[in-house]
Amino acid sequence: MVDSKHAVLSVRWQCELMGLNRASFYYQATSESALNLHRMRLIDKQYMRTPFYGWPKRTAYLRRLGYAINGKRVRRLMRLMDIQAIYPRKNSRAPGKGHMRYPYLLRNLPITHVNQVWGADITYAPMLRGFIYLAAVIDWHSRYVLAWQLSNTLDGIFCLDALRRSARVSLRSSTPTTAHSSRPMPSPPACLQPTSRSAWTTAAVPSTTSSANA
Repeated sequence: MVDSKHAVLSVRWQCELMGLNRASFYYQATSESALNLHRMRLIDKQYMRTPFYGWPKRTAYLRRLGYAINGKRVRRLMRLMDIQAIYPRKNSRAPGKGHMRYPYLLRNLPITHVNQVWGADITYAPMLRGFIYLAAVIDWHSRYVLAWQLSNTLDGIFCLDALRRSARVSLRSSTPTTAHSSRPMPSPPACLQPTSRSAWTTAAVPSTTSSANA
C-alpha cells in the first residue's frame, strides 16, 4: 500500500516500486448524484410494475414525470442496476454447454408437511444509496423463512451461506425431501448431501434437488 506520509520514500518512488501509475493513486471514483439515485428508484419502482418496458418507454415515463433525461442516461442507469426488459427471446430455454439439468419433481406433488420441500430464491432491495441482494430459503408448507443472507455482490457465496444456515436449522429436526429453486442451486452443504450423486436427481431417494427450468 502506498503511504503518502512515508518519511523516506516519496509517493512517486513507492508507485514505481509497486509498478503502479502514479495517477491511479490520486484517482477517486465518483459516486452517483442524488438526482441519479432518485431516478434509479423511479426506474426500479416502474420496473416492478412493467418489467417488459425497455429503455425507450422508461425514458418516456421519466419525461412524463417532468425529468429532462435522454435515452443514453436511462440505458446507463439500467445497466448499473443490472435490469433489462423481460420478454420472450429466441432459444431462451436452451441449456448451456455442460449444464446440469435436474428433473422437476414438484409437478402435481401435494405439499402436506414441514420439511417436505424447501424453496430458495434471490431478489434485491433498494437502500438509501444503491441496492443489496437477498437470498432466502423457505419451507413451502409452513412458509417459514429458514435462513436468509445479504450481499452487495451477485455471487454464489452468500447463497451457500444461506443454505448452510438452513442446514443447521434442519439438523434440529429433519432434512428436506426436496430442495427447489427457480435456477439450479449451488452444491448443497455437506450436512445435507446424500450419500450418492444420483440421490439429488432421483425421486426414489430421501433427499433430492429440483429445478423449475428442467
